Amino acid sequence: MTGTLVLVRHGQSDWNLKNLFTGWRDPDLTELGVQEANAGGKALADYGIKFDIAFTSVLTRAQKTCNIILENVGQTGLETIKDQALNERDYGDLSGLNKDDARAKWGEEQVHIWRRSYDVPPPGGESLRDTGARVWPYYLTEILPRVLRGEKVLVAAHGNSLRSLVMVLDKLTKEQILGVNLATGVPMVYKLNADSTVASKEVLGDMSGAH
Repeated sequence: MTGTLVLVRHGQSDWNLKNLFTGWRDPDLTELGVQEANAGGKALADYGIKFDIAFTSVLTRAQKTCNIILENVGQTGLETIKDQALNERDYGDLSGLNKDDARAKWGEEQVHIWRRSYDVPPPGGESLRDTGARVWPYYLTEILPRVLRGEKVLVAAHGNSLRSLVMVLDKLTKEQILGVNLATGVPMVYKLNADSTVASKEVLGDMSGAH
C-alpha cells in the first residue's frame, strides 16, 4: 500500500489582506490566517492522520501554517524540511505592489495576463510554468519517493506552488489549471497508486471561497 500526500495552502497573510502581490516577500499570517490553519489542522486531526514527515517553503506564512497543523494533530516537532523549491511564485517587479496600483500602472488586461496566464511571467518574475519547473523536480526527487514507500507526507506551501502539483496529480491541462484556485487552510488528501498516479482525492473543507 502506498502512502498519503496532504497538500495545504497557507492561511491568509498580512499582504493577502492588504491586496498586495506577495511572491517571495515574507509577511506573517493574520489572525484569520491562524484560524484557517487551525481549522485545517483540526480537520486532519478528525480525519485521523499521523504524518511521517512534513515539507514547507522557506517563507514564514507557510512554515507557521505547517507548525499549527502539526500542533493540531499532536505532532509538534515532527521532522520538517524547508526548501525554497516550494516557495510561492516570484512576482518580480509586482512584489509588494497593491493589485489596484499595478492595474493603474500596467493596465487591467496586462495584469490579468500576468496573474492568470500559464506561461507569461511578470517583469523579473515567474510564470506558473516557471514555478512548476522548480516544484515538479523537487516533488519527484524528495517527496514522491517517500509517499511511494508508504509514508504519510504533509506539504504546507503556497497557492501557485501547490497549483503546480495539483496540475500534475489531477492531470489538468494548462488551460484547466488556470481556473483552479485553492482555498487557504483546506487540506487536500491524496492517496497514490504504486505507479504514482492518484488512487483517491479528498478535500477536507470548502474550496468554494478560494481566490
